[in-house]
Amino acid sequence: MSRRLGYFRLNSLRSRLMLLVALAILPLAVMTVVSGMREREHAIKASEENLRRLTGMAAANEAQSVEGARQILVDLASVPDLLKDTARCTSLLSDVLDRNEGFVNFGLIQLNGDVTCSAVPLLHPVNLGDRSHFRRAISERRFIAGDYVFGRVIKKHTINLTYPVIDRSGKVLAVVFAAMDLEGLDTYINDINLPAGSVLTTYDARGGVISRRPDPERHLGAKVSAAMKDALANAGQRAVTIRGEDGVERLHTFVRVGPQTLTDYTVTIGIPTETIISAARHDQVMSLLALAATTLLAMVAAWLVGDVLIVKRVRKLMGTAERIAAGDLEARSGIDYGNEEIGNLAQALDRMASALQKKETARSLAERELRAADQRKDEFLAMLAHELRNPLAPISTGAHLLKLLHSDNVQITQTCSIIVRQVDHMTGLVDDLLDVSRVTRGLVSLSTQVLDLKRVVDDAAEQIRPLITARRHRVVIDLPPLPCHVKGDHKRLVQVVANLLGNATKYTPEGGAIDLRLAADGHDYVLTVADDGIGMEPALVERVFDLFTQAERTPDRSQGGLGLGLALVKSLVELHGGAVHAASPGPGKGSTFTVRLPRHTQDVVLAPQPAARDGQDDGAPLRILLVDDNVDAVHTLQLFLRSAGHRVEVAYSAGDALELAKTLVPEVCLLDIGLPDFDGNELSRRLRTLPQAAGATLIAMTGYGRQQDRETAMAAGFDHYLVKPVNTTQLSDILAAAAEANIKR
Repeated sequence: MSRRLGYFRLNSLRSRLMLLVALAILPLAVMTVVSGMREREHAIKASEENLRRLTGMAAANEAQSVEGARQILVDLASVPDLLKDTARCTSLLSDVLDRNEGFVNFGLIQLNGDVTCSAVPLLHPVNLGDRSHFRRAISERRFIAGDYVFGRVIKKHTINLTYPVIDRSGKVLAVVFAAMDLEGLDTYINDINLPAGSVLTTYDARGGVISRRPDPERHLGAKVSAAMKDALANAGQRAVTIRGEDGVERLHTFVRVGPQTLTDYTVTIGIPTETIISAARHDQVMSLLALAATTLLAMVAAWLVGDVLIVKRVRKLMGTAERIAAGDLEARSGIDYGNEEIGNLAQALDRMASALQKKETARSLAERELRAADQRKDEFLAMLAHELRNPLAPISTGAHLLKLLHSDNVQITQTCSIIVRQVDHMTGLVDDLLDVSRVTRGLVSLSTQVLDLKRVVDDAAEQIRPLITARRHRVVIDLPPLPCHVKGDHKRLVQVVANLLGNATKYTPEGGAIDLRLAADGHDYVLTVADDGIGMEPALVERVFDLFTQAERTPDRSQGGLGLGLALVKSLVELHGGAVHAASPGPGKGSTFTVRLPRHTQDVVLAPQPAARDGQDDGAPLRILLVDDNVDAVHTLQLFLRSAGHRVEVAYSAGDALELAKTLVPEVCLLDIGLPDFDGNELSRRLRTLPQAAGATLIAMTGYGRQQDRETAMAAGFDHYLVKPVNTTQLSDILAAAAEANIKR
């Protein structure tokens, strides 16, 4: 049974052969269906045109009857005796009623609404002051065809047609009306021949039925359905299909009865859609049956012939291919190569197996060589990082020694602090490089113990505090009141938190906000570091923990790194059995990094770590404005210039520099190009427009050394262009020339 079912699977060869047959017949099937749909559309369109013609005819007949009533009322309004004597008025209206079939009453309405004259005797006083057609005839001073009413005088289904009686001065004296029998109105459309099941209906302005065929008595005065109401709102547009209250779906067209000045009535005729498309459907069904029979015969032929001519030989090819896929590259098909498709396929399969056998040998050799090269790369990277640390040690020691020997000299002490800080920064980069090398080679081992994550956060915050202070960030640290115990390596976890905080400070502008929160979540502790910095694109969020991945550099961001910090965070967190996640709403909207670490029930006490910071300045003869957002760089250059006897004022942004220049009146301006608000080229242009700095010597200090950068700076108004690190001898010569030029002025 299962074997028989296998014959019918779509992944079998015979099934695909049958599919080809089906695809060959598909255009014919599509054409059959499309032809049937076109026939159906054509039938509907033809019926729609005929239906619109019939509806227009019915509307014209009804408009003719209403126009006749209007003419009668116009004539009556011009009769002088109509308002003089009630008896003569009644006699006149009775005579008019007798001579006009289809009307059930004529009458005269005074301005207060009282009917004072009626062709039908009044059994009791009648007031029609509340009728809208009466009020409209007075206010609009024209013929009004009213909505459906049940007559108060004659007690029948009617529509009241009114016309104002106006004297020569233009004053409305009364209103003459005619009550038209709705059953009489229906007689005007009896000559409209409609298919069985069709409905012809006339609606007044409020959606009340004033004429219907068939069954007029049962529907007169009934309100329009919701679907019909929507269609009436768009009357005059194309035909619409509506399901009636009897459950029959009909195609309706709508035509207004006469012009807008005559009536507000609408005529609609609905023909059952089943009547319209029945013939087209019958032809389409017969075509589809013939197509199905043809398809079935073709597939049976494909099924029987395919097994004899193709399937058995292809199965042998399948077996050979499966052996090759299993790794037996020596497998061959064993089929005779003939001048036909399956023989050619067998020959190609055997050649492929031979070629794969050769390529597999070459691939194995290349893989071994690649692994050896990768290992050599890791060893070289580790050796390079190790060797880079060697010259850093004497530099750091020499700086500390110089500070110790000259502790009474403030400038030397400050310079030594800067050297130590920069050496520490470079040492951190080298440490990251070494850590990445160890992680990639699997050489990192953890010294785990039970510790308090709150102490880890405190130590990391203390470690990163100088950078936070330098960039004036607002940092909020939210820690729970109770200890948060985890099992891990204290030094490595401090490195994780410090790297996250350091990353936040690098990519958050000065004065920005950083939030660090620690909270329990189920069986984990969750550490979140959020900032309002430059944010990340979605593509960067996905790869932010990859090695050497960084956000786009901008001229105002001197703090960078090697793109190793977050990669180390991910590796170290995973070594602790945790997970790290990055998120950002988009560029300019900040970033959030979340670390989850498993909770532990024991306790631990951690030791604190210290941090230090320094700085100082003096005054001198040349007034120099120094502008740079790198705190250490600007302080070092400030000390150098002050040691030469100059008066130096410092600004960390272009905006502050402009304000400072107004009070300092500088003779020399040393400007960095990459500034946080706008660049040094724009600052140079603005300084040239200030009276206090128009004659100053402008010197550019930048890390951009291309010729086009130099030309841009000189065009912006700079006198000199120096590439960092600045050559102090060259700078001294420029300052000497500036001082000499000031003396000659």
